[in-house]
Amino acid sequence: MLAAEAVRLVAMEILLPTAAQAAGGPYPTLAGARVFDSRAPSLSDIDEEAEYTPVLSLYTPESGVALRGPLTDAGDAEADAVLDVVSELCIVARDGDGPAFADAMADGDPSARLVLAALASRVRYLLEFSPAGLAWRRLVRRVIRVENRTFAVPEYGLRWHRMTTRFHLSIRDDDFNVAAGGLPEPIRNVCDALPDGSYAKAQLQALGAHFAAEPPTALAGMDFTARIPGGTEINGVVGTPKP
Repeated sequence: MLAAEAVRLVAMEILLPTAAQAAGGPYPTLAGARVFDSRAPSLSDIDEEAEYTPVLSLYTPESGVALRGPLTDAGDAEADAVLDVVSELCIVARDGDGPAFADAMADGDPSARLVLAALASRVRYLLEFSPAGLAWRRLVRRVIRVENRTFAVPEYGLRWHRMTTRFHLSIRDDDFNVAAGGLPEPIRNVCDALPDGSYAKAQLQALGAHFAAEPPTALAGMDFTARIPGGTEINGVVGTPKP
C-alpha cells in the first residue's frame, strides 16, 4: 500500500523538516537531524563526546485493506496501517573485545528516562496535534490507539533507554487514476504540497514513476439478448460508439 508508506514518509518530513536541514536547525525534536527512515542508527550517527545521543527511527511494519462489510462493493474499503517510531538514547557500546556498535543506553538514570519520555511525547504532539502535522493528518483518518513499548528483559534485570511508540491508524486507501497514472490520491496532493528537495517528496515521486498511465481500451461494441413479454428473445449488437 502506497498510503502506508506515505504516512511514514510524511512523518519524516514533519520530524525532520527540509527547511531545518538546510539551515542547520532549529529542529522540532531532541533528536535533531538524527531521524532515520526504516533503519537503526549506526556508529557514525552517534556523538561520542555526549553522554547519550537522542535518535528517532521510523518503520511501517503492517498495513492492510478490508471491505467495510460483507455486502459492500469493492470500492467501499477501509485501510489501516501501523507506524512505529523508535525513540532511543544511543551510546557507543562494546561487547567484550568485539568491535564497537551503536546501542541504547542501559536504563538506570531517571533523568535520562524523562528525556526519552519527552522525545516520544514530542513525536506524538507533532503528528497528532501541531500545525506542522496537517499533511500527515490528511492521510490519517483517525488514530485508533497509541502504545509505548519499552525494551527490557526483566528476568535478567536488563532495561534500555529505548521506546517504541506504535500508532495504530485508520488511513485513506489508495485511489488510483488508471488513465492518468502516477500517484493515487490523496497521496498526490500531499506530495505536491511537500517542499521541493525534501526526502519525502523525492521518495513519493519515485514511487509514482512505477505507475504508468493505462488508457482504457476503446469499446468496440456490445452483444445483448433481450427477452420481451411472451418469452421471445431478441439478439442484437450495438456498434462502436461515435467519437
